Amino acid sequence: MIICVVGPTGVGKSKLGVSLAKIYNGEVINADSVAIYKYLDIGSAKITLKEQEGIPHHLIDVANLEDNYTIYDYQKDARKAISQILEKGKVPILVGGSGLYIKSALYDYNLEEENTKDKEYEELSNEDIYNKIKAYDESIEIDKNNRRRLVRMLNKISKEIIISKDAKLIYDNVIFIGLTTDTNLLYERINKRLDDMIIPLIDEVDNLYRKNIKSKALENAIGYKELFPFFRHEQTLESCVEQIKQNSRNYAKRQFTFFKHQLPVNWVNVNYEDFSKTILECVKIIDNQK
Repeated sequence: MIICVVGPTGVGKSKLGVSLAKIYNGEVINADSVAIYKYLDIGSAKITLKEQEGIPHHLIDVANLEDNYTIYDYQKDARKAISQILEKGKVPILVGGSGLYIKSALYDYNLEEENTKDKEYEELSNEDIYNKIKAYDESIEIDKNNRRRLVRMLNKISKEIIISKDAKLIYDNVIFIGLTTDTNLLYERINKRLDDMIIPLIDEVDNLYRKNIKSKALENAIGYKELFPFFRHEQTLESCVEQIKQNSRNYAKRQFTFFKHQLPVNWVNVNYEDFSKTILECVKIIDNQK
């Protein structure tokens, strides 16, 4: 049996993953594309050692910021972790909101290392690429004049579309649990989480800015890319913080869309007043399907 816990940012996946690992003798495999990287702790809401409660967690802090860690790398590393956990007689529990990472690990999509290189789309104008991106997901916010980012986004979308075609699970008995909640409540939680962590986040990003680190991870990670204009004295802190909140809400919306259409998820409404009831509902689903 493999358990996969999915859902939007800020919904409570990490907490559920630890709880299920205790119940089913499991180990957690990170499926968040930002938590893969070292030093991106606050903005990614990376689970701390204390929060892990002694449960082994895999694929956290496995890449340096300068590394171009790709979906090919994740597929290879996640499948290795799954095999190692199964060999120990334990239950692998994938936890995260990066849908493409999850599908690459669990479905028969044969990525090749060279396929991770960007296509340049020389025949397309910036406007053409922008329109293709918006046709896929209107909520995606991207600068139509930044060709490098446009190409990267269209590459990501192209891989996402390919991976969904006739893909089949390569493991027996994979159970998908999705956490969900009222949209307004989720947005309130996202906003509050940022308010609570903004001071340490500023310190974290300031440290990275002073080191003048240039990397794909920092260019794309929500919570980091929005603060760099503040340190360059191009925007106010208030406008940067609001942009993080907006991008986080948009990301949550895209995550819902992906999981609802791409994976056979059993959805559970989170009870934040008594999370034990949420855990119990998830356990019932798993016990009925294992």
